[in-house]
Amino acid sequence: MSLTVWGRLSSINVQKVTWALDEIALAWSHRPAGGDFGLLETPEFRTLNPHGKVPVIDDDGAVVWESGAILRYLCAAYSEGVLWPAAPGRRAEADQWMDWCQTSLQPHLMGFFWGWYRTPAERRDEARNAQLHAATIEALARLDALLAARPYVAGDILTMGDLPAGTLLYRWYEMDIPRPALPHLEAWYARLGARPAYQAQVMRPFDELKGRLAF
Repeated sequence: MSLTVWGRLSSINVQKVTWALDEIALAWSHRPAGGDFGLLETPEFRTLNPHGKVPVIDDDGAVVWESGAILRYLCAAYSEGVLWPAAPGRRAEADQWMDWCQTSLQPHLMGFFWGWYRTPAERRDEARNAQLHAATIEALARLDALLAARPYVAGDILTMGDLPAGTLLYRWYEMDIPRPALPHLEAWYARLGARPAYQAQVMRPFDELKGRLAF
């Protein structure tokens, strides 16, 4: 059996997947795709994902695209009772925070990342960036409130619910920007940062993206 990940290892959505794979200790190979690597318009890739986007995994013939769907697939298939909580109620807690990240936190935080970090200074929309920065802080404050009562998003151990938002935090804390103190969030980030899989797959330099809109 073999599992292949298609995408750029500097991509947030790809990092969610590779972090999960390393947490599970599942062997995988990498096919660079997207950005300077191209391939997204090739017939080979379009048979995997008709939308032409990464990440995509091919797990011995089981092809899955969209990062959230990939995480759920991997955790259900290979980490039942750990990253995939066994109790339906606890699993729903993880699930709802995954959806919240996709619809609320990520659009704000990555919108700011693109508008401030990836956009050349002379082309930035400062008013829009201020709005996105404030919206990101508001979203992270909600996560901080949740983490006041538990060490991880869905309880006492790391689950799939931690992976999407946890991946985003590295960009947030590595940018040279003002940030309010959110002690529970910061403690969670420290716990994630102590994990070898997080260090290997998420804590990757992203300097190549500075001031670069096309990649």
